[in-house]
Amino acid sequence: MPLIEQLEAITGPKGIITEEADMQGYLTEWRDKYVGKAKVIVLPKNTGEVAAIVKLCSETETPIVPQGGNTSLVGGSIPFDSGEEVILSLKRMNQVREVDVSGGTLTVEAGCILADLQNIADENGHMFPLRIGSEGSCQIGGNISTNAGGVQVLHYGNTREQVLGLEVVLPDGRIWNGLTNLRKDNTGYDLKQLFIGGEGTLGIVTAAVVKMYPKPKYQQVALIAIPDVEAAIAFLGLARQMSGDQVTAIELIPRIGIDLVVKNVPNFTDPMPATYDWHILVEISSSVTENLSGLMEEILEAGFNQEIVLDAVIPASDAQQQKLWTLREEISGAQKPEGGSIKHDISVPIARIADFINEANTALEKIVPNFRPVIFGHIGDGNLHYNPLQPKGMEKQAFLDLWEPVSRTVHDIAHDMGGSISAEHGIGRMKKNDLTLYKSEVELDMMRKVKAALDPKGIFNPGKLLPDD
Repeated sequence: MPLIEQLEAITGPKGIITEEADMQGYLTEWRDKYVGKAKVIVLPKNTGEVAAIVKLCSETETPIVPQGGNTSLVGGSIPFDSGEEVILSLKRMNQVREVDVSGGTLTVEAGCILADLQNIADENGHMFPLRIGSEGSCQIGGNISTNAGGVQVLHYGNTREQVLGLEVVLPDGRIWNGLTNLRKDNTGYDLKQLFIGGEGTLGIVTAAVVKMYPKPKYQQVALIAIPDVEAAIAFLGLARQMSGDQVTAIELIPRIGIDLVVKNVPNFTDPMPATYDWHILVEISSSVTENLSGLMEEILEAGFNQEIVLDAVIPASDAQQQKLWTLREEISGAQKPEGGSIKHDISVPIARIADFINEANTALEKIVPNFRPVIFGHIGDGNLHYNPLQPKGMEKQAFLDLWEPVSRTVHDIAHDMGGSISAEHGIGRMKKNDLTLYKSEVELDMMRKVKAALDPKGIFNPGKLLPDD
């Protein structure tokens, strides 16, 4: 029996997509950088079906590309051009299996949309702190497989720190049931950590136990103009000290970021009363201190006195606060109408953020004169989205042809400062061969041995994460 018929026997007709037009949304990355082909799209509705699909593909040595919401920025969920790979989409596995309010956990299937989990936690008087721009479409399985970060990593940590247990289908079709909600379990290797950030190369996450946190009763944000990037770091220290470490997010926003959002996002006006080169969006949260606006004003006054604050906007309502978060979230999309953007997701030690920006800007000006640096991100954990935008008047393709020397320069500078070439987006197809430049032979050897041990046939997301031999 042909493979597709065998797959349909497992999932039923609703679990199979073979028509080319219907497959396109699964074959194209949202930035259109990666487009692939697939033999078939399979959409299992439970873990048993995933296991049966994987077992069949293992027996036939058919490569599998696991896929969540397909919001990857590094080609991690897109097949190659052979047309021989099977895309296994988890979108139908979207059930919340358990809400444990007393234990502060959610047990969820991998296809659950992140925003839906946030809403469920909220309805139960809690919060799920993973907040990223794609939360309306990304899935928790993909978040786990890429170890997603977001704006609240400073206070709550990244995805790795939100996961207590996993259910995973291994490359031979066996199911590992590690769905524990224990917060202390010292019985050997922490196996779940192999799959968090593994990008689907070692196993397919089908369900997870994730942490909920008591929902803060009060939150206050402020958009603050600062004289330079060094002032952002100084303000972070000041705000943490004066608030009793209640800073839950701090985001760096350049002038060009605001300008692009105002220009390219309908009905968006500049929230700042004057023009400044650099800004930070700061959030403090509390379940005790009700007058957070007063606390924010005290912090700002101290910042003015220390000459690290130039101006500030403190919204008076939840709607106005959300408007400022929308500004931050729209920066990425607002670049698209401007032409080519060579995006980087780097991290450096917090104390080196300003040094990195200065050195990278100087180096790239020699490669791409008059490029437009769009630099924003989570300065509380050292993660910057460093996105050189094509110069005005330059052809898009001519700019994109410089991708390799531009990225190599940016990554070299980050690495030399003790940083990482991928802080939260993963490696995927885009950066896999860069690992040979920045990871030691010992690290790469261990990674390859883990892959060979769990997936000896190499059928799980081949050509991703690990460098080519």
